[in-house]
Amino acid sequence: MRAEGRAAPESRPAPARRDAPLRALLRAPVGERIDLGAFDPRATPGGPAGKAAGLAATAALAEPLTALQERLYAAATAGDRRRVLLVLQGMDTSGKGGTVKHVIGLFNPAGCRIRSFKAPTPEEHEHPFLWRIKKALPVAGEIGIFDRSHYEDVLVARVRELVSRSQLGRRYAQINRFEQSLADDGVTLVKVFLHIGYEEQRERLLERLDNPDKHWKFSPGDIEDRGLWPEYQHAYELALQRCSTGAAPWYVVPADRKWYRNWAVTKLLLEHLEELDPRYPEARFDVAESRRLLLET
Repeated sequence: MRAEGRAAPESRPAPARRDAPLRALLRAPVGERIDLGAFDPRATPGGPAGKAAGLAATAALAEPLTALQERLYAAATAGDRRRVLLVLQGMDTSGKGGTVKHVIGLFNPAGCRIRSFKAPTPEEHEHPFLWRIKKALPVAGEIGIFDRSHYEDVLVARVRELVSRSQLGRRYAQINRFEQSLADDGVTLVKVFLHIGYEEQRERLLERLDNPDKHWKFSPGDIEDRGLWPEYQHAYELALQRCSTGAAPWYVVPADRKWYRNWAVTKLLLEHLEELDPRYPEARFDVAESRRLLLET
């Protein structure tokens, strides 16, 4: 399976160095051909040594995450326009919903804006494909989470041949311009591809069929989509190749091990928030005078 356009060397995942930031280990190459077959979905690059350690490490990240989130929110009250947008993409059962539940559960929900993107509604079909995305963006000080996103319009649209190839090409360029404009306006994009293996997906779909409490999560269409696995993998490779930029890189997170997936996404968010280093704003009033007046009441 070959990517379209000018040939470029195939990407290979970097060796997992324990001392490297996770964002460096998981970042997709920029401007290179992506071969998802070279990325092991059961790998744990840079991760804790096993599930128990992973669960403990994820829990330990809660306190610094909430502290940074509060500082980000507080800074917005003084005019800081910065915010964070986590974009989650992946094949069915890769764990987008589970990531939202376990990772975002570590944040204060009051400062989060979560949106799940399904098939476009009739109203959304009447507008350009980025219209519904722009309406759901986080405001200053918030952490936004997209369960699926504008990338559906170059993934499903490609596999199902919903638009022409020339239109798809324009959409990649539109996405890059859109994401650059977000970065210029203070949005830190954390785009995560949850990379699940073919066999692991079968097991997770079987779990849904074998448990009546999970039948609501299953659709016969899941089997049809599974039959298009190579086409979807190629569509993801192209999206990662064409839309991983300096302003908005992609991160490939191995997703077969749920504990690692949750830890990795949490750690990526922490690293980005630490780099932002938001600060509490200084008081715009006389603190000493306010204290004196309060003590007199």
